[in-house]
Amino acid sequence: MSHGDDIQVVVFRVGGQEFAFNVFHVQRILRHEAPSPLPKAPAFLEGILQVQGAVVPVIDLRKRFELADARLREETRMMVIECEGLIVAVVVDAVLEVLRISAEVVTMPPAVVRGLAAEYIQGIITVGPRTVVLLQTARLLTSTERIALQAVHAEPVHG
Repeated sequence: MSHGDDIQVVVFRVGGQEFAFNVFHVQRILRHEAPSPLPKAPAFLEGILQVQGAVVPVIDLRKRFELADARLREETRMMVIECEGLIVAVVVDAVLEVLRISAEVVTMPPAVVRGLAAEYIQGIITVGPRTVVLLQTARLLTSTERIALQAVHAEPVHG
């Protein structure tokens, strides 16, 4: 990222960790509602939801990141994001804030970062004592998963 640029990110919590998406990738934030389940879907795919007349696959980031506690709470939200041309809703524990930061505070994750969400990380944001993991929406889904989900978009939702 170039120096001197400010970026805005939407900060949210999954498990005990704070993550963020670039605000340009976030279309809307919704209260959680139960999606229509899909047969034979991978565990992280909760189902599909109608959002403004469009069929949107719902991905539970808590399950995607293999976190044990994926219970629904009052603050559980669904963030509708654009993921390489595909619109998906991701389930997160809570949406915390929109943060404007200098691009200079975004650093590459250290080489030792492994495990939780490592392949999805675009950078690390350090704001005071907080460490926020900036996620790359393009990496949330593999190309195979994207193709499968594009087929879901083509199917009508009944109900």
